[in-house]
Amino acid sequence: MQENHAFPERQALSVTQLSALIKDLIDGCDLLSQIAVRGEISNLTVHSSGHMYFSLKDEESLISAVMFRSSAMRLKFLPKNGMKVVVYCSVSTYAKMGRYQLYVTAIEPDGLGALYLAFEQLKSKLAAEGLFDKERKKPLPKIPGRVGLITSPTGAAVRDMIRILGARFPYAEVLLFPALVQGIDAPASLRQGIRFFNEAKRVDVIIIGRGGGSAEDLFAFNDEGLARDIAASQIPVISAVGHETDFTICDFVADLRAATPSNAAELAVPEMEGLLSAFQNVITKMKLLCERKTESYRRRLRAVTGSRVFTDAKALYEGKRQRLLYLKQGLSNNVEKMLLSARAGLSEKAALLDGLSPLKTLARGYAVPTDTEGRVLRDAKETKVGDRLRLRLHKGSLLVEVKEKDEEKRKKK
Repeated sequence: MQENHAFPERQALSVTQLSALIKDLIDGCDLLSQIAVRGEISNLTVHSSGHMYFSLKDEESLISAVMFRSSAMRLKFLPKNGMKVVVYCSVSTYAKMGRYQLYVTAIEPDGLGALYLAFEQLKSKLAAEGLFDKERKKPLPKIPGRVGLITSPTGAAVRDMIRILGARFPYAEVLLFPALVQGIDAPASLRQGIRFFNEAKRVDVIIIGRGGGSAEDLFAFNDEGLARDIAASQIPVISAVGHETDFTICDFVADLRAATPSNAAELAVPEMEGLLSAFQNVITKMKLLCERKTESYRRRLRAVTGSRVFTDAKALYEGKRQRLLYLKQGLSNNVEKMLLSARAGLSEKAALLDGLSPLKTLARGYAVPTDTEGRVLRDAKETKVGDRLRLRLHKGSLLVEVKEKDEEKRKKK
C-alpha cells in the first residue's frame, strides 16, 4: 500500500500555476517593486533591439537582469563588464523559465557619478579620434565684423557678453541665436545654433556657452553630437561654459576655451582703444617713411637738375658738335688718303699692262701676219709661195703675197 505524505489534502498545482503563484507573491511585495541593488556587471549583451541583458553579481550570488530600450536610451554612460554599479529596479519572475530577475530602469556607477563617468568616456573617445588636436583648431579673426552668440536670451551671461562686446569694439555686429542651455532638449537646440550660423555664414566667430551651474546643469555641453558639430564648424568657435573651474567637452573641441562668457567676449574682439593706438602707430611710421622717401627723391632731383645738361645745355651741344666736326674731318682725310693710294696702285698696274700690250710691240716696228682666215702665223712653214697674207702694223694693215720663203733650219742639240 502506498504511503501517504503528511500534506493536507488539496488539489495539485501545475508548473505554470506554481510559477504564476510565485510571480504574484513577488509582484505583490512592495519592498521588491522599487529597490536599489549593488553589484558588478557581467555577461553584458546589448541586443539589436536596444535591450540590455546582463547579470549582477557579488562574491557569493548572481542575479539576471534586463534593461529595456526605453530605459537604456536615458543612460549617460556606457555600462561595461566588471563595472561596479547600483541598479534601480523591480524584482519579478520570468514565468516561462521559472526564475526571478531584475527589471532595471536606471543604473549609476557605484562610487563614481554617472555624469562624470559619461564625461570621461566621451572625452577619451573624442581625444582618440583627434578632435582635440591643436593642429585642427582654427585661428580667430583679428577684427571680426559680426559675432554670433549661442546662449539663453534671458540669462546674465548674454547681457554680460553684449555689454563687453559693445564696450570693447562697438563696430562689431552681434547676432544672437536663442538656445536652451540645460535640460534634455538643450543639446539639440545648441546644435541648431551651430548649424544655423554655418549655413547662413553671416558671422566671423561664434561664442557658445552659458553662466555657471551644477554639473547636471552644464551637462548639455557634454553632448557628443554637439561636440562633433563644433569640430566640423567652418567658423571659429569659442566655448564659454560656466566658471573658470568648469570644463565640458565643448571646451576641449572648440577652437578656443574661455574661462567665462565675459572672458569669451574679451577674446572675440579687439579693444578699440588699443586698436586705434596701433593704427596711429602704423600711420606715424608710414608718414615718417613717406617723408624720408620724398626727401631722398628731392635730393636726387636736385642732383639731376644741377647737372650741366640742365644748367648749360648749349655748351653741352657745342661740345658734341665740335666732336662731330672733328670726326667728319678725320673721316674725309682718311677717305682722300685711301683714294690717292688706290690711284697710285691703279697707275702702276696700268703701266705694267701697257708694257705687256702687243700694240706696244707693233709701235716699235713689228708686224703680226695672219692668213686669210685670221690665224696668226708664227712659222714660215705655215705658208707657201703665192699665199696672200695680211700684215697687222702699228697703224693699219697690209695685204701681201708670198714671193719667196726663207725657212730657218734649227740645229739639233
